[in-house]
Amino acid sequence: MKRLLVCTDGSNYSTEACKYAAWLAMETGASIDALYVTDIRQFQVPAFADLSGSLGVQPYDGLIDQLRQVEKLKADYIKADTLKIFEEKDLGSRATFHYETGLLVDEIDALAKNADLILMGKRGENVNFATEHLGSMLERVLRSVSKPCLVTSRKFKSIDRVAVAYDGAKSSTKALEFIAQNELFKALDLHIISVAESQGEEDEAASRLKEAEKRLNANGVYPACQVLTGEVETAVSDYVTHSKIDLLVAGAYGHSRIRELLIGSTTTDLLRRCHVPVLCFR
Repeated sequence: MKRLLVCTDGSNYSTEACKYAAWLAMETGASIDALYVTDIRQFQVPAFADLSGSLGVQPYDGLIDQLRQVEKLKADYIKADTLKIFEEKDLGSRATFHYETGLLVDEIDALAKNADLILMGKRGENVNFATEHLGSMLERVLRSVSKPCLVTSRKFKSIDRVAVAYDGAKSSTKALEFIAQNELFKALDLHIISVAESQGEEDEAASRLKEAEKRLNANGVYPACQVLTGEVETAVSDYVTHSKIDLLVAGAYGHSRIRELLIGSTTTDLLRRCHVPVLCFR
């Protein structure tokens, strides 16, 4: 990892994401790009248009100007707060802050092209509302970017124990390759888990694990391997809790949107259930 991209909005979750970025930068020597995007939709609220029809165009324009000024002050505060996190770890010379106006899912593309890893908090500035939901932009970003994305949790904790949920799909194979190529993981307690949803699938799950173990062993990585049984989301989240895992690695959104509409998304469910960072691969 040579370059990290962390998305921030000034919330507690994004502050913790910055702490994870700092930890990774210290472990790998990577540089950091921090990105804050002002959501352009707040300047396009239909109510403002209705209001302008009653009061005339001039008061409406003045209100939008005031909102932009307030947003600029907010961005300045977020910049200072974000860079302070990195400066406290002597990473100031390796950190750059970027400010854009638009939609995060659109503005992230330019910086993501040069990043080896993207970091985002699980929730954003509306964390105190609809507490069971993920951040409004999180799923859209995960679906749009091709780079690995680390979805961070509420409280920073250094990573010692990692679990990889391996199902043999292209995304989880991509995760194995990422782990094999990064020296960081050789120093961590690595677990590879595969889930058999019925007794008849246990041999298949064991075969997948053997394949994954062989791939990692060839690169000097020697994980502990475990076949789990039951519903995927429950089995994985229970393993994360009981084995005191600090980071879960998993493939993301491997099925069609129609299938997920009908039966739900395993990725989304794991992000909600697991109270640890989740490193997602598409």
